[in-house]
Amino acid sequence: MRCQPRYEGPVYIWLKNKQFCLLCGEIADHTTPICTACETELPWLGDHCQTCALPLPASGLTCGHCLQQPPAFERVAAPWVYSFPVDTLITRFKHSAKWPFGRLLGELLAQFLQHRFDEDLERPDTLVPVPLATKRLRQRGFNQAAMLARWLSESLDIPCDETLLLRIQDTSAQQELKAEARKRNLRNAFALAPGASVIGRHLALVDDVLTTGATAQTLARLLMDAGAARVDVYCLARTPKPGDTV
Repeated sequence: MRCQPRYEGPVYIWLKNKQFCLLCGEIADHTTPICTACETELPWLGDHCQTCALPLPASGLTCGHCLQQPPAFERVAAPWVYSFPVDTLITRFKHSAKWPFGRLLGELLAQFLQHRFDEDLERPDTLVPVPLATKRLRQRGFNQAAMLARWLSESLDIPCDETLLLRIQDTSAQQELKAEARKRNLRNAFALAPGASVIGRHLALVDDVLTTGATAQTLARLLMDAGAARVDVYCLARTPKPGDTV
């Protein structure tokens, strides 16, 4: 007795399916759903601060803020400036659950990081997504940083630990606040999970966008104080300084 219906037609092979660019709809040139023209036109981060990735007018420089107040993290790695169309793609992924846009950006971020590893960036021991406030996690249904970290883990073969950090206070949304208010907003907001050990480990925080760096600084300081050897930050995009044009 056959429990499966007979099917004489061709078998659909997903891996050989043509990919269409998620930005313009044209057939993509490779397995990633973006065409070469659209990928080239993305707002790639050019010259930037060697520590926090803030866009700068020349290469090989460190911004004034990082010189005056060196952050707890070692380096930020981000492929793009937070401007169109990357800002729109991130917003649709983050606030409208358009996961294909997030997956596309995650795949391109993985390619960018692999290139950096091949050049001079030290591979971390573990990827650690920035935890989301409980209220926003219930509202949104997912943590975009955790999804990015999982995709990066799969592509780069680096372990991902979503349990290492806890968000113990629901705070106001960071994008609604100015720099100093962001710092105050994050006081006592995070903690290490009970029994978590980071001594001697090189960790990489994963998030979608770095703006003032307040969240990254808070978490990196927490991890370094707990004994981490190094903390880097991987994100999709870096915002320019207010008033700067890109």
